Amino acid sequence: MSNTKAMYRTILADHFPPEMTISFGDQKLIYRKRTWKIPDPKSGEVIESGLRYGENPDQEAALYELVNGNLVLGGCHFIEPGSGLVSALDESAMLQAGKHPGKTNLTDLDNGLNIIKFLQKKPAAVILKHNNPCGAAWGETLAEAYDKANMADRIAAFGGAAVFNRPMDKATAELVSANYLEVVAAPEYEAGTLEILKKSKDLRIIRVDHFARLQHLLHRRFVDFKSLIDGGLIVQQSPLCAILKKEDFKPAVAVHQGREYRPKREPSDREYDDLLFGWWVEQGVTSNSVLFVKDGVTMGIGTGEQDRVGVAEIAVFKAYTKYADKLCFKRFGIPYKILELEILQRKKEPSDKVEIDKETEDAKGGLIGAVMISDAFFPFRDGVDVGIRQGISAVCHPGGSIRDYEVIEACNEADPPVAMVFTGQRAFKH
Repeated sequence: MSNTKAMYRTILADHFPPEMTISFGDQKLIYRKRTWKIPDPKSGEVIESGLRYGENPDQEAALYELVNGNLVLGGCHFIEPGSGLVSALDESAMLQAGKHPGKTNLTDLDNGLNIIKFLQKKPAAVILKHNNPCGAAWGETLAEAYDKANMADRIAAFGGAAVFNRPMDKATAELVSANYLEVVAAPEYEAGTLEILKKSKDLRIIRVDHFARLQHLLHRRFVDFKSLIDGGLIVQQSPLCAILKKEDFKPAVAVHQGREYRPKREPSDREYDDLLFGWWVEQGVTSNSVLFVKDGVTMGIGTGEQDRVGVAEIAVFKAYTKYADKLCFKRFGIPYKILELEILQRKKEPSDKVEIDKETEDAKGGLIGAVMISDAFFPFRDGVDVGIRQGISAVCHPGGSIRDYEVIEACNEADPPVAMVFTGQRAFKH
């Protein structure tokens, strides 16, 4: 067992070169490997190394920053050197390094920034695990945003990475310190917050320098490499989100057998706000995916499924389970699963669980009045029907299915009718 535990703290040898050059015809991109001099948490010895390891403790890995080259292909001007965020992290930005970071720590941070770059109009927090958001929320204060994001999926947030769009304040730091996280990242930290956060010795506390660069990255593409098991590569442009304001949504219109189908109503301003929020969070969710949002908080995020109706059902299931857990934690201070165990051990009354289950069912997991977001079109109406049965009030998806008319009809048949808009853009993420 000791050897098993030790592998998570061991820094693998790094045989990747200090510099890497990739040629695109007569154009070149030059990357420099990032290393850090960080004291070992146990011995205090300063160790210079790059990534601790890759996705697993037996995979060597390296982080590279783009330092030279200005790639232009087909009129597309890709991101230029000097735009670094995660790849530019140095020791000064690691306000507490904990252990040398591993690949998943930095990819979670990167995807958090990928999502939060859209969420700038008020305080926001995104908590990620395994490169997918567990919970995301806006708040009137940063502490409120974090609390809502955490309670959206308190279970999955354990051991995750929390990314913030405002300087960390004491109220937020106190909430963060009450939970176990691997990474906390913010543009800055107010006086007194580091003392609170550093109570957790292994917590990686990151100051994201040049946070303002995120707004620049809204409109720039990077070269996205996908490696194949045979050593080959697929190269693509990174996506650009086309929906940055409510006017960017497109009317949900379909024609079938000469008849035009339209939703009976347009989303309200509140629904548009939630549809925008959800579509922005969707940019960081693994496909196939469906998620629900209500009042600027994710209610259930379904990720990485092969069928759309299945992922919609998973998102509903998660909404119910997280809602019940939230009720249980606020009422008894314990997770819902611990309540179930303590009932079996006769430490708690079965009526406690019955009461929580009934409240969860009556509230439909908090989904009544929520909006539903899908990263691709609904091939059949069954996917959107899953949400309608839970009381959603609006839907957005790319559109483009031959059965769009069926999906519109499903929304119009709902009581009250459900609003729908198209994005005209798919948001697959593999």
